[in-house]
Amino acid sequence: MKFIVDNWYLIAVALVSGGLLLWPRLRAGAQGGGLSAAEAVQLINRERAVLIDVSEPAEYAAGHAGGSKNVPLAKLESTSDLPKNKALPLVVVCTTGARASRAVGILHKLGFANARPLAGGLKAWRDANLPVEKSA
Repeated sequence: MKFIVDNWYLIAVALVSGGLLLWPRLRAGAQGGGLSAAEAVQLINRERAVLIDVSEPAEYAAGHAGGSKNVPLAKLESTSDLPKNKALPLVVVCTTGARASRAVGILHKLGFANARPLAGGLKAWRDANLPVEKSA
């Protein structure tokens, strides 16, 4: 007990540093397991993940992640544009990431267990200097 009383500041420093190390993990869990842009690229390259953009067609035309397929959120449940192989990983992106998180919930109900949102949306994609295309 004397050790704890004499070294309380060391214990406090250890607890704070441990909390700071855990903070990114806890924050990622709160975002629904959102992928960073780098993790999304690795998933695309290693596991042939498909990029699905759930933005509205006008937003998609203004700018979208290179190679993504546009499936608006409102049409997600009734479209035939999704991959037939439900085991394929899907990276879901939108302008900010909010719709992508909702879309992942819908995709999970449709049987796409490997669907994950891109944390930060298209802005995070651009900030990582990844290709952005515009439709005519």
